[in-house]
Amino acid sequence: MGGCILTMRGRAKLSQSRPSSKSGYPQAHLPASEETQSYYNSLIEVIQALEHARFESSNLIVGIDFTKSNEWTGGRSFNKRSLHHIGDCPNPYEQAISIIGKTLARFDEDNLIPCFGFGDATTHDEDVFSFYPDDRLCNGFEEVLTTYREIVPFLKLAGPTSFAPIIQMAMSIVEKSGGQFHVLLIITSGQLGVQKQKTIDAIVEASNLPLSIILVGVGDGPWDIMKRLGDSTCSRAFDNLHFVNFMDIVTKNVPPSQKKAEFTRATLMKIPSQYIVTRNLSMSGGQTFKSSPPAVNSANENEDCTLCVANSVNMVLYCGHQICSNCKPKIYHCPWCRIPVGTKDYKLI
Repeated sequence: MGGCILTMRGRAKLSQSRPSSKSGYPQAHLPASEETQSYYNSLIEVIQALEHARFESSNLIVGIDFTKSNEWTGGRSFNKRSLHHIGDCPNPYEQAISIIGKTLARFDEDNLIPCFGFGDATTHDEDVFSFYPDDRLCNGFEEVLTTYREIVPFLKLAGPTSFAPIIQMAMSIVEKSGGQFHVLLIITSGQLGVQKQKTIDAIVEASNLPLSIILVGVGDGPWDIMKRLGDSTCSRAFDNLHFVNFMDIVTKNVPPSQKKAEFTRATLMKIPSQYIVTRNLSMSGGQTFKSSPPAVNSANENEDCTLCVANSVNMVLYCGHQICSNCKPKIYHCPWCRIPVGTKDYKLI
């Protein structure tokens, strides 16, 4: 993680997103209740899946929303205080950082975390700022929390909300790392406004890199746009985006330990499949990849799916390449020839 140039100024402009097919790609995001049910039933299962996928390095990147909406979106969920209020009890941002940081720490080799803020009076929707003036990294999530508490009193909240700058920064870090898999954790209170398209373009562009983007919503919302954001990015190379409503989980009438486990499970549950897909699409650096399987007109049910290596192939994409039905909803292009794959562009055996 060390040695990255942590500056946003001068980075190339966002590339235009590829047109999406009106015939309909598989949906990139399900309603929270459906999505939660479709992955893992416990935090232990998520951790086991990460280990089974040989997920050895998390390379966490943290982005914090400092837009003005933080001042009023805690009306119901945070006793009408600013979501960045620093007091005796951890605010929602501190809670989210602590819970996810503790879990991902076991997968982080150097424990160095690039941390950025966006949406304040100095960056608005155009840039990000490092937690440290000299752009150095935070050593562990404890330092992330300590530094966050130190800088909050000196920041002026502004806006509007755009995730494009922090996604672009994360892309720079991934590129400079030689293509190592990274997890970008964006904690936010706001709905996307006039800059929504720039965020969509950035998400699509980021899908060409081994980068998982996790959006954690804190505060009262509303979260309608966030929940449907994946539906607007169907031209992605893979499903690289996941939204979690933090307050829905922490306000449940269950013990605190259960809330933490549920939030961690909901936040990390897509990472195992994302990691496997990026590895097999030859995105992740330093890996050995399987060669493209031959294009055929019918599938051999005795062959393993090359993407997940867990199930037998049971369908053939219209380009002739084989895949299993579990992996099919997670891709929008053939992993080998890159031809777009729609909802009906396959046949079962």
